[in-house]
Amino acid sequence: MTEQQPGLSQPKPTWTIGGLGAEKPFPDYKEKLALFGQFVGDWVIEEARYPRPHGVELRSQGEIHFGWILDGRAVQDVFMSRDPDTGRAVPVGTTVRFYDPKLDAWQSTWISPVQELVQTFIGRKIGDEIVLESKTRDGYPEKWIFSEITKNSFRWHAEETHDNGKTWILTEEMRVRRKISARPGPGQDRIS
Repeated sequence: MTEQQPGLSQPKPTWTIGGLGAEKPFPDYKEKLALFGQFVGDWVIEEARYPRPHGVELRSQGEIHFGWILDGRAVQDVFMSRDPDTGRAVPVGTTVRFYDPKLDAWQSTWISPVQELVQTFIGRKIGDEIVLESKTRDGYPEKWIFSEITKNSFRWHAEETHDNGKTWILTEEMRVRRKISARPGPGQDRIS
């Protein structure tokens, strides 16, 4: 079912807001959902990418927005990069992740039409870090790691190995800071 919005060139699905967004974590898994629920809110990013082999380091700025979805059973983020010429936030991709009690782990999927990429991960808390494991599009083992996590900041970085885990190559990293607002918006409830 769709509803035509004035001034829009295409109909807007009526289920996108009410059916996707959620105000808070699903009560039955509240403790487990805190692992990614702690990031719900708006963040600014300083990013560095390290192309291989021997590429020039690329730096950029952006933002990432985390929120509860699907009755609070999942956390979605939308990653946006800042256009260096206009300063406009350009959507790059989105991650949907949910706690899977059968695995006692998080299933996570990154979708980026800009990169022409869909990548699935399994994530777990390891020590003070959150480690998501997958394979690159070339089939190499890859990790996405959330570390140095505080209430208002964290480091995210990607590593891959080409020698079965003997050495890991840093391919990308982000320093992320929470945008502080006067009061939280819908879906930004924090888990204590």
